[in-house]
Amino acid sequence: MTGLSVADLRGLWFRSLISWPDGRRDETTFVAWLQGPNLYADLRQPAGRPDFSGIECLRDLAPRHLAWLARQEGFAGILERRSEHFIWQRMIDFQPAGPLPDAARLRFDGGILIEEGQHLPYVEHWHRRRRSAEDRRTALRLGAPDDGREAILLRDGDWFLFARDRAHCLPDGRSLAECLAAAGDLRKAQDMVDCEISLGRVGEGIWTISRSTLPFREGRSLGFATTGKGVTTAEPDARGRPTTRRWNVVSAEGIWPSRL
Repeated sequence: MTGLSVADLRGLWFRSLISWPDGRRDETTFVAWLQGPNLYADLRQPAGRPDFSGIECLRDLAPRHLAWLARQEGFAGILERRSEHFIWQRMIDFQPAGPLPDAARLRFDGGILIEEGQHLPYVEHWHRRRRSAEDRRTALRLGAPDDGREAILLRDGDWFLFARDRAHCLPDGRSLAECLAAAGDLRKAQDMVDCEISLGRVGEGIWTISRSTLPFREGRSLGFATTGKGVTTAEPDARGRPTTRRWNVVSAEGIWPSRL
């Protein structure tokens, strides 16, 4: 049995490889995983991204953009250890829920974290960035009082990962690409990809997004701010008009938001 605990996995990880028994390998997809004491978030973006120049909001997305966006993956929730396996419980998922739990064995081989799937036969290689001090880490579970959406925000040193759910759940048992194909109109398809998972850095109090499932968010500020016992973030609405979203802090791990 592995001796690892969830506490051993805290920090920011980047994936260098996923392989399958049939010989397939992927070393080009960008994958980042940020692990807090319990909460986590994960972003996965394939190669071959089209040009998003001039795309400022959800309603600017054309079918060629949606086709690539639907190939992305990303999820956030709670990581648990059960016996010899780790289980990634998904509270937020860019793709529709699949039929199998996300479970794997984890072990270190030198400085590489090896992940071996329980229900699917894959192997992943993970590499951790230098771990930050305890006083520079936080993980927040958030709820929006206006529309009931959920979000998870994690910070580790200067890095952050923010995951915000879409307004309506997608049907289980299909891929996002299949959902888009069955959408029937462009606006409905655009709304289906409106699930934000954004990676970025904090500098001089500004939370700048560098990668996102919604590429028009890249290069912009997350707009994170504290307000009483809650927090706010900034984002454009579907037509690109600036908006501020209020969040209640459902739970907090690490330092309190007002010190971020």
